[in-house]
Amino acid sequence: RRDDDRTAMARFAAELGARVDVVSLAAGTVSWPAGFPAAVAALADRTPGPLPAATEPRARVVRHVGAWPPGVREGGRHGFTTADVGAARNAAAAVATALAGDCGERVLVLGTEELMYAPTLIALELAERVASVRVSSTTRSPVLVVDEPGYPIRTGLTFPSSDPAADGPGPRFAYNVGDGFTDVVLVVDADADTPELQAGLVEQLLSCTERVHVVVLPSHRPLPQPLRGPDFGSYAPDEVAWLLTDLSAVALEAPTEEREEAIQAGGAHYAESLPVEYQPDAEYQQLFEQALDEAAARIAYAVGVVTEIVLAERGPSSVLASLARAGTPVGVLMRRWALYAHGLTLPHYAVSIVRGRGIDVQALRYLAAQHTSSDVVFVDGWTGKGAIVRELAAAVHEANRTLGTAFSPELAVLADPGSCVSTFGTREDFLVPSACLNSTVSGLVSRTVLNWEILVPGQFHGAKFYRDLAPVDVSGHFLDAIAARFPDVVDEVVRDWPASQAADRAPTWAGWADVEALSERYGIGDVTLVKPGVGETTRVLLRRVPWAVLVRPDAGPELDHVRLLAERRGVPVHEVAGLTYRCVGLIHPRYTRGATGADGRAAS
Repeated sequence: RRDDDRTAMARFAAELGARVDVVSLAAGTVSWPAGFPAAVAALADRTPGPLPAATEPRARVVRHVGAWPPGVREGGRHGFTTADVGAARNAAAAVATALAGDCGERVLVLGTEELMYAPTLIALELAERVASVRVSSTTRSPVLVVDEPGYPIRTGLTFPSSDPAADGPGPRFAYNVGDGFTDVVLVVDADADTPELQAGLVEQLLSCTERVHVVVLPSHRPLPQPLRGPDFGSYAPDEVAWLLTDLSAVALEAPTEEREEAIQAGGAHYAESLPVEYQPDAEYQQLFEQALDEAAARIAYAVGVVTEIVLAERGPSSVLASLARAGTPVGVLMRRWALYAHGLTLPHYAVSIVRGRGIDVQALRYLAAQHTSSDVVFVDGWTGKGAIVRELAAAVHEANRTLGTAFSPELAVLADPGSCVSTFGTREDFLVPSACLNSTVSGLVSRTVLNWEILVPGQFHGAKFYRDLAPVDVSGHFLDAIAARFPDVVDEVVRDWPASQAADRAPTWAGWADVEALSERYGIGDVTLVKPGVGETTRVLLRRVPWAVLVRPDAGPELDHVRLLAERRGVPVHEVAGLTYRCVGLIHPRYTRGATGADGRAAS
């Protein structure tokens, strides 16, 4: 830097009220003699330009995928340790061994831009096996090409970028590749292994050599780290690791009516914002306590049965991945049962899945990096009509295809009233008291958020931690009340679960058929607006704009909280005989503020 550059920086730092220290190992200047620019221009006039493309490629392409082991870093772009150096050298030796038998006497190993360290290691290893090896890299920098003896850049190729993460399509350059090499070994990472690579650089290399070897290295992506309590959520740090991004500082809440209007109009997705958290009064809180007291033993039994089935089918190395947030309390309870009944400490994570958007692939990457993917068991609280079951199956299938993993799409749930899954504790439609509340029974964590105006690629899906609700948090109380009943039900679980496992547990999807029939009967025309089961109906009353609630005549006091919420929101409750579920919540099918409900009353 010149003196005026140094002065300008010092002035700028003073304006900021900061100090800027510059550390350099060398300093110098560049100068050239008089007439130098004219001499360069004269050389440019004589340059032959890029190599002409051959009308018929005379080379063949040999692809090498999988020779570089997954998990071995290819360079220091995302951090590098001494252990990484040894692993990279071993990987390079494996690649060189795979290449050597198919290479001629003169080989160029060609890296791609910043991907230079691994190609250099491969070239060093290949030099032990082949007579002559050179190494270079493609670049974004244009360089003057002059085919004249003594000039360092004799030939050049120009081609478009094949890396979707790069800033634009190109141009990119490769120099001195037309120097009589028998083989060019092109080393790319998986992100750059695109059709554009074949149509661009590879096609041009085919005119320069006898063989083009494309070595594809796995793309390394630094993974975000999970969140744990007490920094995020009120669960103990060993109870669950949240594979989420903390959005606590972001204003995401919107009035229920505004959200519903935007969602149904197609202008927004439900996961892009959050409803305002419902805060129960003393009467409603008492209903929760009553429901918990009455259902604790039944829930403890169902937890025991589903956990025993999971352990029998997946083994003691099972990894629990709860679907946040309704699945998280169930995952914690299953983890507690495994510890209580078997002395097993199962890893437990909470991951996000969004209807219509799929599961968080970054979370799956993290799980696959930490555990054997086939050991992961997805967990949820209950099934409604089975929309999330279908979403999970499709998302896991696609993730396995793209990530090369073996996640099972099977979902383990506490209650399966819709007959949508084969791993469940019960198929009764009963109240799981955690459905009565929102974050205050789920570790003070919000429903998950997927909004790309806030999140950036590479992050987990997001959620908020409502620290301010700590005085009314009953998350630990809920878990402790159910775990306290484990000794009361353990003998019954041990007696019953083998029969439950052996029984015909194949899904019948009876609940989905009911939902379709109700959608037609009430003229709704959209099954996503029909929410069956006690848990889903409760969610409708807490988060959405309900139109009506349908209840079975024999529903009993388990629905007292539903009736109370419906009364407070002015929502009609209709008794309907023959329902598969104890109750069904209907979201207003054509919501605008002021629209009327099923009985003519205002929906809002």
